Amino acid sequence: MDFALNEEQQLIVDTVRSFVENEIYPHEAEVERTGEVPDSVAADIQKKCIDSGFYAANMPESVGGGGLSLLDFTLLERELGRGSMALTHFFGRPSGILLGCNEQQKEKYLLPSVRGERHDALAMTEPNAGSDVRGMQCQARQDGDDWIVNGTKHFISHANVADFVIVFIATGTETTSRGDKKLISCFLVDRGTPGFEILPGYESVSHRGYKNCILSFKDCRLSSSQILGEVHKGFDLANEWLYGTRLTVAANCVGRARRVFEMTLPYAAEREQFGQPIGRFQGVSFQLADLITQIDAADWLTLSAAWRLDQGLPANREIASAKLFATETLAKVTDTAIQIYGGMGLMSDLPLERFWRDARVERIWDGTSEIQRHIISRELLRPLGA
Repeated sequence: MDFALNEEQQLIVDTVRSFVENEIYPHEAEVERTGEVPDSVAADIQKKCIDSGFYAANMPESVGGGGLSLLDFTLLERELGRGSMALTHFFGRPSGILLGCNEQQKEKYLLPSVRGERHDALAMTEPNAGSDVRGMQCQARQDGDDWIVNGTKHFISHANVADFVIVFIATGTETTSRGDKKLISCFLVDRGTPGFEILPGYESVSHRGYKNCILSFKDCRLSSSQILGEVHKGFDLANEWLYGTRLTVAANCVGRARRVFEMTLPYAAEREQFGQPIGRFQGVSFQLADLITQIDAADWLTLSAAWRLDQGLPANREIASAKLFATETLAKVTDTAIQIYGGMGLMSDLPLERFWRDARVERIWDGTSEIQRHIISRELLRPLGA
């Protein structure tokens, strides 16, 4: 097994890291202070990404994308994880579920998204249906060839800058041995559609400037032509195209953890107390040893899961393990870094308190740590009949 990056992969890592350091880092403090990304900054980041050839790198070449493998794209996401999510969003990675578009939908949604002309947002979560997606209450009833939608979604990331939203909605029920189960369909909904509003969301301590929004549907009429995939088959579509999204979270966390570690290691070597660098004290040096070991382990878990997907191998457990371990590692790294810096680590003069706050949400979205543990244990026990 070869663990080395090939020439192309190293070029991806070097190019994206340089982009983040030169185009993202300089704007982070201002975004953190204001909670906003200026339109001019967002447009500039997007243009430079398009010019570099990395826009829509997750999409196949057949639709105009970069055609990266999942492993290569995971390396890209790892480097983007070093930067503010509010800013790196404009680096441009359209939702992979758009590959499920039919020919008519491709022209309106997929291809413009790949070209950077339109932006999407993905909407599943509701106030009373987070991890329990089948419990969603946003419903659509059929009216001829149309669907009338009523309900609410919330925590919808970056919907404030989206031109359209990919929304999962209950469209019926089926009877199973465990009782009635909701059938879910996926709709493509344009901003400005009558009866559909994108409202400001909640103020979050994590990822300032990366907005969450509330979606409101009040007798919103949608055509059947706006269904992505087949009616009542929304879960099948999600499982086919959104299988690896947890890998993005894991990769982002690994990149951010390395940035924090790279800030902390020199400080431990230079900061003196009691006549010597604090890194010489076992209480600090052993923490550094633990941190780099955990970061490396999270990195390899993540890359290994991506490699399995590229090989067409089952990877559900491996992806869950990567997401679980990487997010919890980031929490440990940011907390320990602040402990090593002492009181200064909590001051806004340094970005450590931001990284610490940003780390908290990673164990919640795209499936909580508890959900990941459920997936892992289920994959282990099912073959044994348990």
